[in-house]
Amino acid sequence: QVQLVESGGGLVQAGGSLRLSCAASGLTFSAYTMGWFRQAPGKEREFVAAITWSGGTGDYTDSVKGRFTVSRDNAKNTVYLQMNSLKPEDTAIYYCAAKIVGRNQYNYWGQGTHVTVSS
Repeated sequence: QVQLVESGGGLVQAGGSLRLSCAASGLTFSAYTMGWFRQAPGKEREFVAAITWSGGTGDYTDSVKGRFTVSRDNAKNTVYLQMNSLKPEDTAIYYCAAKIVGRNQYNYWGQGTHVTVSS
Protein backbone atom coordinates (compact mmCIF):
# COMPACT_ATOMS: atom_id res chain seq x y z
CA GLN A 1 0.00 0.00 0.00
CA VAL A 2 1.30 3.44 -0.90
CA GLN A 3 2.13 5.60 2.06
CA LEU A 4 3.84 8.98 2.32
CA VAL A 5 4.89 10.16 5.77
CA GLU A 6 6.21 13.67 6.35
CA SER A 7 8.37 14.70 9.27
CA GLY A 8 10.63 17.53 10.36
CA GLY A 9 8.15 20.31 10.90
CA GLY A 10 8.14 22.50 13.95
CA LEU A 11 8.35 26.00 15.32
CA VAL A 12 11.18 28.23 14.17
CA GLN A 13 12.06 31.90 14.31
CA ALA A 14 12.10 33.98 11.15
CA GLY A 15 15.41 33.54 9.38
CA GLY A 16 15.84 30.02 10.69
CA SER A 17 15.90 26.71 8.87
CA LEU A 18 14.07 23.41 8.83
CA ARG A 19 14.46 20.27 6.78
CA LEU A 20 11.34 18.31 5.97
CA SER A 21 11.48 14.66 5.04
CA CYS A 22 8.97 12.47 3.27
CA ALA A 23 9.38 8.73 3.47
CA ALA A 24 7.59 6.81 0.75
CA SER A 25 6.63 3.16 0.71
CA GLY A 26 4.54 0.91 -1.49
CA LEU A 27 5.61 2.46 -4.79
CA THR A 28 8.49 2.37 -7.21
CA PHE A 29 9.95 5.60 -5.93
CA SER A 30 12.13 6.44 -8.92
CA ALA A 31 9.13 6.24 -11.25
CA TYR A 32 7.45 9.18 -9.55
CA THR A 33 7.86 12.89 -9.49
CA MET A 34 7.80 13.98 -5.87
CA GLY A 35 6.28 17.27 -4.89
CA TRP A 36 5.79 19.49 -1.88
CA PHE A 37 2.68 21.53 -1.31
CA ARG A 38 1.56 23.69 1.57
CA GLN A 39 -1.64 25.08 2.95
CA ALA A 40 -1.77 28.02 5.30
CA PRO A 41 -4.74 28.60 7.61
CA GLY A 42 -7.69 29.92 5.64
CA LYS A 43 -5.87 29.66 2.32
CA GLU A 44 -5.85 27.28 -0.60
CA ARG A 45 -3.24 24.61 -1.02
CA GLU A 46 -0.35 25.77 -3.17
CA PHE A 47 2.53 24.15 -4.97
CA VAL A 48 5.93 24.65 -3.36
CA ALA A 49 8.50 22.45 -5.09
CA ALA A 50 8.96 19.26 -7.07
CA ILE A 51 11.73 16.98 -8.25
CA THR A 52 11.73 14.34 -10.98
CA TRP A 53 13.12 10.81 -10.94
CA SER A 54 16.60 11.96 -11.90
CA GLY A 55 17.09 13.97 -8.73
CA GLY A 56 18.22 16.92 -10.79
CA THR A 57 17.27 20.55 -10.58
CA GLY A 58 14.01 21.04 -8.79
CA ASP A 59 11.08 23.23 -9.66
CA TYR A 60 9.96 25.91 -7.22
CA THR A 61 7.26 28.44 -6.79
CA ASP A 62 8.62 31.97 -7.03
CA SER A 63 8.12 32.78 -3.37
CA VAL A 64 10.60 30.11 -2.22
CA LYS A 65 13.23 30.28 -4.96
CA GLY A 66 16.67 30.81 -3.51
CA ARG A 67 15.53 29.75 -0.05
CA PHE A 68 14.20 26.21 -0.41
CA THR A 69 15.91 23.20 -1.94
CA VAL A 70 14.18 19.96 -2.85
CA SER A 71 16.17 16.76 -3.16
CA ARG A 72 15.57 13.04 -3.18
CA ASP A 73 17.35 9.84 -2.30
CA ASN A 74 15.86 7.06 -4.36
CA ALA A 75 17.76 4.38 -2.46
CA LYS A 76 16.07 5.54 0.74
CA ASN A 77 12.70 6.29 -0.88
CA THR A 78 12.85 9.72 0.66
CA VAL A 79 12.36 13.25 -0.58
CA TYR A 80 13.53 16.30 1.34
CA LEU A 81 12.73 19.97 1.48
CA GLN A 82 15.47 22.11 2.96
CA MET A 83 13.96 25.41 4.01
CA ASN A 84 16.29 28.30 4.79
CA SER A 85 15.66 31.95 5.58
CA LEU A 86 12.17 31.12 6.71
CA LYS A 87 9.56 33.83 6.81
CA PRO A 88 6.29 34.06 8.75
CA GLU A 89 4.42 33.67 5.47
CA ASP A 90 5.94 30.20 5.13
CA THR A 91 3.78 29.07 8.03
CA ALA A 92 1.59 26.23 6.78
CA ILE A 93 0.98 22.54 6.79
CA TYR A 94 3.41 21.02 4.33
CA TYR A 95 2.36 17.99 2.32
CA CYS A 96 4.40 15.51 0.36
CA ALA A 97 2.86 14.17 -2.84
CA ALA A 98 3.74 11.73 -5.60
CA LYS A 99 2.77 11.41 -9.24
CA ILE A 100 3.84 9.19 -12.09
CA VAL A 101 6.49 10.83 -14.24
CA GLY A 102 4.82 12.44 -17.23
CA ARG A 103 1.43 12.82 -15.59
CA ASN A 104 -0.04 16.08 -14.36
CA GLN A 105 -2.04 14.68 -11.47
CA TYR A 106 -0.56 13.91 -8.07
CA ASN A 107 -2.01 10.59 -7.02
CA TYR A 108 -0.72 10.10 -3.50
CA TRP A 109 -0.54 12.46 -0.57
CA GLY A 110 0.88 12.43 2.92
CA GLN A 111 -0.88 13.68 6.02
CA GLY A 112 1.28 16.77 6.35
CA THR A 113 3.68 18.27 8.85
CA HIS A 114 3.21 21.63 10.52
CA VAL A 115 5.66 24.46 10.03
CA THR A 116 5.26 27.61 12.10
CA VAL A 117 7.56 30.58 11.60
CA SER A 118 7.41 33.36 14.17
CA SER A 119 8.63 36.93 13.78
